[in-house]
Amino acid sequence: MKKSLATTATLAIAVGALAGCSGGGSDDGSSEGSGQGGDVTTISYGLWDSNQLPAYQQCADDFAAANPQYTVDIEQIGWDDYWSKITTGFVSGENYDVFTSHVAYYPEFQKNNQVLPLDEYIARDGLDMSIYQDGLVELWQDPDGVQYGLPKDFDTVSLFYNVQMTEEAGYSAEDLANLTWNPEDGGTYEEFIAHMTVDKNGVRGDEPGFDKDNVETYGLWMEGSGGADGQTQWTFLTASLGWEQTDGPWATSYRYDDPVFAETIDWWYSLVEKGYMPTFAAQEGISWADQLIAGKAAMVPNGSWMTGYVFGAASDTFTPAVAPTPVGPDGQSWSMMNGLADNISATTDNPDAAWEWVKYLGSAECQDVVAEAAVVFPAIKTSTDKAVVAFEAGGVDVTAFTGHVDDGTTVLFPITDNKSDVNSIMTPVMEAIMSGSAGTDTLADANANVNALFE
Repeated sequence: MKKSLATTATLAIAVGALAGCSGGGSDDGSSEGSGQGGDVTTISYGLWDSNQLPAYQQCADDFAAANPQYTVDIEQIGWDDYWSKITTGFVSGENYDVFTSHVAYYPEFQKNNQVLPLDEYIARDGLDMSIYQDGLVELWQDPDGVQYGLPKDFDTVSLFYNVQMTEEAGYSAEDLANLTWNPEDGGTYEEFIAHMTVDKNGVRGDEPGFDKDNVETYGLWMEGSGGADGQTQWTFLTASLGWEQTDGPWATSYRYDDPVFAETIDWWYSLVEKGYMPTFAAQEGISWADQLIAGKAAMVPNGSWMTGYVFGAASDTFTPAVAPTPVGPDGQSWSMMNGLADNISATTDNPDAAWEWVKYLGSAECQDVVAEAAVVFPAIKTSTDKAVVAFEAGGVDVTAFTGHVDDGTTVLFPITDNKSDVNSIMTPVMEAIMSGSAGTDTLADANANVNALFE
């Protein structure tokens, strides 16, 4: 999930100061004034990631300069508060005109007619939907193929690590790029994790006398249980075994009762039992990135959206790098692929104005600006290429992320109805398993409860 670690504060930014804009109210609820060409319509826009805020402020400035009849007010709020505001806004009837959306939430918004379809606008303006990376357009279609968003970015998962730690332990970048995994003994991936774990006496996890109850540096950090999706935790492992949560977008059943899934989670939890990964209680509420930066963890699997944050923390004691996820039994390195888009709220008083902003957000003009910021990978193929160049110019090799797209080794974030209920069932079950208070034998009943939602 694309959470920003930088802030949970609210920033309200009025973008695009226009000559003659009075800021007065209008009858339809928008803020209008006397601009150069007439009234100015204000479009409210919400997003959660503070790291992306500067790039989107620049997009809004450029949009307003090219379209003086519009201005954009951007409000950035941290992840949890953001979704609370969106959901309560739909209930109250007062919401952003446009907001950054996520496939974990969008299906219910679409089902409840809370976001507007875009097909008529797309057809009217002749948009070329082939410019986006493969698979992203389909993420934002309902079961009937109706489009609700234009892709704005995408993300994949790789392994962040501290070069200084790995080199000291005798591992090269080539070693890290060729780790292997299997659910029986963990392969060279587990061997690496064990060797990189160090107790408070300086004994490594694969050495005699290792004290698993007094660990100074963990070989791998746990970032939560993964809940219903496991985007950064375990999907890159299960995918290499041919397992996915569902059989595609808008499926009506899940597969958490598959022995392959249980086998993977059993292996993952075994790292806690061996002392190579912190307990669920020990990591809860703690930033994985800060643990990596502080030397408390040698490696953490996580998403490309965190690249700027991690590499921005480079220091004399922390040299960040990224390696591909381990190669599984099928001979491939896998990643979940997710993508964001912008939804138009059904509550908007200005759907046409909102569309113009959404169209601009989905254009190369804006996505090239995002690319140059080197924070995320824009959804447009040519803009993705520019982002890779921008990352490289900053000394960051991101091929571990983009290679999954080039090689087609991605699985999509699961999109179904009843997603919040699925999360409500699976999250406590997964947390109990990763806390050691329950076993994977509970997954069958949990899966039955999930699938009952679709009956």
